[in-house]
Amino acid sequence: MGRLTIDSPLGPLTLTSADGAIVALDWGALDWGRQGDDAPDPVLEEAARQLADYFAGKRTGFDLPLAPRGTAFRQKVWAAMLAIPPGTVLTYGDVARMLDSAPRAVGGACGANPIPVIIPCHRIVGSGGAPGGYSGFGGLETKDWLLRHEGFRGKAGRAVTGTAAGDTLTLQLL
Repeated sequence: MGRLTIDSPLGPLTLTSADGAIVALDWGALDWGRQGDDAPDPVLEEAARQLADYFAGKRTGFDLPLAPRGTAFRQKVWAAMLAIPPGTVLTYGDVARMLDSAPRAVGGACGANPIPVIIPCHRIVGSGGAPGGYSGFGGLETKDWLLRHEGFRGKAGRAVTGTAAGDTLTLQLL
């Protein structure tokens, strides 16, 4: 397992990798610099580069191997988050309908997201455009910053529709 803490406009972020994939992004400095073995970790280095580009406005998404740990349901919610285009949002209810679940369960999966920012839980909001919650450092101010950074300026609920079939989630812009 490797760890790397980087600086960001939101404060320090600590990336954790295991078996060639990102498994966590934590708010704050768990330890500045590397932890684990002393060898450079290409996955952590690439994640740091992509995050720097994201915060500089040079990229809107990420192309990284991810291995978040969680239940099968949480995995489906996190996959739905990854499918929401930058600058758009879905409501907890939208995602719940796609997964034949309940909004509160979707909210629980959002709060348990181990790789925020990269798995964009900030793109899921409450009904009627209410911000909902955000478990990351800074709470709703951070959620608002991330959404605005990605170009979101509207209300939630009408930007994207989606359907789920088995393990496949398909989203379409309206």
